[in-house]
Amino acid sequence: MGKTASFTIGKVTGVHGLGGNLKVWSFAESIETFRPGRIVLLKFENEEGTAYTITRATPHKKGILMNLEGVDNRNLAEALVGKEIVIERDQLPEPEEDTWYWQDLIGLEVIDERLGKIGTITEIFPTNANDILVVKQGETETLVPMHRQFVRSVDLDTDTVCVDLPEEEDQ
Repeated sequence: MGKTASFTIGKVTGVHGLGGNLKVWSFAESIETFRPGRIVLLKFENEEGTAYTITRATPHKKGILMNLEGVDNRNLAEALVGKEIVIERDQLPEPEEDTWYWQDLIGLEVIDERLGKIGTITEIFPTNANDILVVKQGETETLVPMHRQFVRSVDLDTDTVCVDLPEEEDQ
């Protein structure tokens, strides 16, 4: 697995006004990811997509209003509704120490210090305290808080996450 070459950073959820404004649900932590001049690919999941240059992006309610070069009317904007917004990894900053892009963690094998392999990360979701890794092996699902108390190491070169989960008490 390791580091992926591109990331989905958002999705076009609608249009706003007549001038080609796109309503975007952002998957990124910062609006800086959508800065003007950045080249993004808009596509449905199983297609190659089309490259566009962002000309404007501003916060709007719980999302972003974004304009793309060449998308200057409502009809052109409506054709993009539902498409994912993808960016090449080299356009993103490297994450700080002890932080990772979620997309890099999906698919990694999780190994507990006591139990051995407990499964593979299938998804991640945020909470107010910590992000939660969803680890599945067959029908078994384990939720692991992304906190140094539980996550001992992440190695993208070997595609593994080492954890130390608390022992379950007998009931």
